[in-house]
Parts: sequence; structure tokens; C-alpha cells
Amino acid sequence: MTTPLALAAVNALTAEAFVAQFGDVAEHSPWVAEEAARAAPFASRAALVEAFAAAMRRAPRERQLALIRAHPDLAGKAAVRGEIAEDSRREQAGAGLDRLSPEEFARFTALNEAYKARFGFPFILAVKGATKDLILAAFETRLHHDADTEFDTALTQIARIFRFRLEDRVED
Repeated sequence: MTTPLALAAVNALTAEAFVAQFGDVAEHSPWVAEEAARAAPFASRAALVEAFAAAMRRAPRERQLALIRAHPDLAGKAAVRGEIAEDSRREQAGAGLDRLSPEEFARFTALNEAYKARFGFPFILAVKGATKDLILAAFETRLHHDADTEFDTALTQIARIFRFRLEDRVED
């Protein structure tokens, strides 16, 4: 983790430098940072966060779906193999998902598979500050939602992920 940038430094970045600095905020989807850069200069860190969320919300549904699908399963096999983005690894570890018992791992795996089978994309939850029990409860509740509700919930959770990641990288 690097020292957070001052907002003035963020506002001084070229569009290319902005994407280099923040292109990984949206999981494997630098287009979000490219779009957010168009809203510069930012009046506040909150405005920066909102630019990311607005870029995501303005995108066509197919692009939003690709963004959702770019996220790893929580406590999934890619996480175990170390094949997820550093931010995701750190966030999942913070929620204790890197220290699951075999039984807990099996439960997460079953819920991930059931969720993807029902909705066609991975379960998204901004896990910073969450516990594995809270995450499991959210899984159980959200499996009963309809597809449109879950699609919107996934985007809302991704916007929360943007906020957490940008708060770590940019001073207020």
C-alpha cells in the first residue's frame, strides 16, 4: 500500500496517469477509471468516488455485467491460488476469508456455485469491515432475490468497493 495522494495531486494527473494510478480500482476494468477521469477536476474525494460510480452506472448493461463478472468469488479457488487482484486479496483477508476451516470453505464454495447458477455472475459484497458470518448471512438472503434486484445490488456493492479503495488511495 502506498501513501495516499492529495486531491490536488489527483487533479494534476493527466488522463493517462489517472488510469495508471486508478485503473485497477474497478476489478480488471480500467474503462471505469477512463470514464471517471473525464469528470476531473474533483472538488472532493467524495466527488472522485461518485465519478467512478457514475461511470459504472452510465455504462451499457453488457459492460456492467462484464464488470460484475470480473470480480472473484469470495473465498473462491482463485483466491486460494493467489490469482486475484491485490486489493481483493487484502479485502478478503481482512474479512477472515483466507482463514476458513475446510467446512467453511465448502460452504462458501457451495453458495458461490448456487449464486452463479441462479444469477449468471458472482456474488459481490464489499467485504471491508465484514465478518465471514455477515457474508454468509448476506449470501443466504440474496439467493432469494430476483435477478434485477441482484444485478442492481451487485452494482451498489461495486460502488462501495470503489469508495473503500479510493479512500485508501486519496486523502480527503
